[in-house]
Amino acid sequence: MIRSIRRPAIASLALLAASCGSADTQPATSGEESRKLVFADEFDGPALDRDKWNVVGMDFWVNNEQQAYLDSPDTIQFVRDIEGVDGGALVLRPVYRPGVDTREDRKADFISGRINSQGKAEFTYGRIEARIKMPDAPGVWPAFWMLGNGEWPGTGEIDIMEYVGERDWTGVALHGPDYSGETPIVNKFFFDPATDATDWHVYAVEWTRDAVLFEIDGRLTYRATRPMVEYYGPWRFDDDKHLILNFAIGGAYPFKTNGIESPYNGLPQSTVDAIKAGKVAMYVDWVRVYEAAES
Repeated sequence: MIRSIRRPAIASLALLAASCGSADTQPATSGEESRKLVFADEFDGPALDRDKWNVVGMDFWVNNEQQAYLDSPDTIQFVRDIEGVDGGALVLRPVYRPGVDTREDRKADFISGRINSQGKAEFTYGRIEARIKMPDAPGVWPAFWMLGNGEWPGTGEIDIMEYVGERDWTGVALHGPDYSGETPIVNKFFFDPATDATDWHVYAVEWTRDAVLFEIDGRLTYRATRPMVEYYGPWRFDDDKHLILNFAIGGAYPFKTNGIESPYNGLPQSTVDAIKAGKVAMYVDWVRVYEAAES
């Protein structure tokens, strides 16, 4: 996606725990030691927890994405008793809805959902992970990521998972000053033949003072270190960042990958038909944040 004061990891995570309810201690998905759980949403309730999440509206637009974001039960849903989930799950769903978009310079035919934790759950360092299931739909662009609170890209961006509808891979990236947009700090992970992005997977980062380690199902897939980043520009990963879950469709990244120009930029007719049939969604079982291992 698009998109310093140095703070000790313990202090920053303690502030998070205080703002997000009680903390627990339990094993993280990866690692031998127990880690304190400082933030979690299991998405078991009937509605979005507005004490943890904000919902983005129609004013927001980047990357020539082909949807407008709307705070609606049509785009942000909850389901229970689906295969592979114990309890409930969050659903971010794109919907074909011409005529709803209020931006004259966009006039999108689709609406979708985007939530973030800005001002409600922010932290520096730690383990951040989510269990997610993707749709089989070329040209979609759902993502799980983190963003700093200043002007982009000055306070850094960590893309934990991006998906453009090619089911055999997902992407990760870091963005910051002089390494944003077409960032060189980027990687694709190609799944083993027995699985793909349409199965349930845990996407995670271990974020420390000197590195961001990307994992899928506990397997290290990419390591971005401070020296790697500082070869291109300043390290912008010592400041608070918030969580983002969103479902974009079409736009810059899918188009750069698939070259499709019509019926929409980066979005083929087959996916438009699947959206109209209600067959396209991103499912999120849970999101969890643990204190930094070094603390």
